[in-house]
Amino acid sequence: MPSQHIVRAFDEELALLANRIAAMGGHAERMVDESVTALIAGDAALGAKVIADDAVLDELQREVDDRVIVMIARRQPMAEDLREIIGTIRIAAELERVGDLGKSNAKRVAAIAEARQPRALFRGLEALSTLALTQLKDVLDVYASRRVDSIAMIRDRDEEIDAVYTSLFRELLTYMMEDPRNISACTHLLFCAKNIERIGDHATNIAETVFHIATGSQLPPERPKVDHSHKVVVTSEGAEIVD
Repeated sequence: MPSQHIVRAFDEELALLANRIAAMGGHAERMVDESVTALIAGDAALGAKVIADDAVLDELQREVDDRVIVMIARRQPMAEDLREIIGTIRIAAELERVGDLGKSNAKRVAAIAEARQPRALFRGLEALSTLALTQLKDVLDVYASRRVDSIAMIRDRDEEIDAVYTSLFRELLTYMMEDPRNISACTHLLFCAKNIERIGDHATNIAETVFHIATGSQLPPERPKVDHSHKVVVTSEGAEIVD
């Protein structure tokens, strides 16, 4: 957190913002985790819960935005404090979007559950979700501690998420080719997989914002990107990447 101020109320307001971000982060994590669980189990009730939970995340974001506006008008912060407050808005927006992606996946539960698929179809989705949620949790831990030593490593880890997503993309296409009955469920799972890959991107954006809050500097703009799903084509041999 920024250094202590003469006005104790300002420090309390900054602490409250940090608490709201922590609450948003925890809520968004649960939504994504539960949406994947609902997809795998075909649990429509859990999917409906995730969809309803999105309203809580939206309300938390509105509260953060409203508090930030009041703080800027009242305190007129500068330098480190201004970075903290503006960064909070950006992080809240990223977390709200993570919740939206979890909600989007939850909406597909019923469509996938209509024709239950082999368990193998969901293994890649589980692995991808684990990676993305670990990325999100780790960056939120850094936000809470402001120990930014691991930020670059966390951001670069997005490369692994992209690689797993590309592999899953190919796998799902192959399942569709092998059995047309898989097409409907696999198409929905492709959308779900892309949503989870995007969660990794949002976690990476948060990492960059936290680094700027803590140091006043920007991370190098280049970041690893190995999502090659746009190069995947269907051939007589199966789904493969063509350069």
